[in-house]
Amino acid sequence: MSQQTEEQTINVGVIGAGGRMGRMLIEAVQDNPQTTLNAAIERQGSSLVGADAGEVAAIGRLEVQIVDDLKAVISDIDVLIDFSLPDATEQNMQICAANKVAMVIGTTGFNEQQEQVLKEASKQIAIVYAGNYSTGVNLSLKLLAMAAKAFGNDADVEVIEAHHKHKIDAPSGTAYMMAEAVAEARGQNLKDVAIYGREGQTGEREAGSIGIHAIRGGEIIGDHTVMFIADGEVVEITHRARARMTFAAGAVRAATWVIKQEVGQYNMQDVLGLND
Repeated sequence: MSQQTEEQTINVGVIGAGGRMGRMLIEAVQDNPQTTLNAAIERQGSSLVGADAGEVAAIGRLEVQIVDDLKAVISDIDVLIDFSLPDATEQNMQICAANKVAMVIGTTGFNEQQEQVLKEASKQIAIVYAGNYSTGVNLSLKLLAMAAKAFGNDADVEVIEAHHKHKIDAPSGTAYMMAEAVAEARGQNLKDVAIYGREGQTGEREAGSIGIHAIRGGEIIGDHTVMFIADGEVVEITHRARARMTFAAGAVRAATWVIKQEVGQYNMQDVLGLND
């Protein structure tokens, strides 16, 4: 782990520096007075290796060259922000754990093995792991839990999410988070009650099930609606993201928080104080 300056500047590394989210993260790191970009990492073979991270993010030269090896820069950073792909994040967790570098992870779509790597890494370093870093989404999770407790099993619950056509996993991590918030509040295991889409002769809707549906198209940044459908009334809780910078700024906020925490796994609600 790098040594922070007298001003307590937090040295941040960004994975996937040349991607859409990576560029936003670089800008958000530079916009936050507590943080500075000290490493930018791309995949091996990327044409952006050697380029200046600030120029790639279109915010001006930062004198931080993009590299393709996290291990080469791990000693230069206090915290790594990783919004990439599960296989890459799995390796990055192991590198950060070995070098005692905190992490903020926004990667979605982990399999069981990768979930286990996360669990083991969080025994060695502090990690914030969330499917969504927006303040609004995390507030929505609280509201969903309240609604689920109020309705109990008297309301049928359907989760509908929509994202841009470039997103490669479905449903979204945020949709899972919302469905899990409802299931947990009702004392259920989501794996036992989740229904992913419907087709053909499905039979009647099973009481207590949670429907989850994914829409893909255009350039939708991220829309999520949870419907509580009771006899005689429907309650909808909706969040619509209108700028990716919302997520990037939230991730950087998490980075400034996580370096002050003890070893363990945290989420964005911890960062926002919603779990107090």
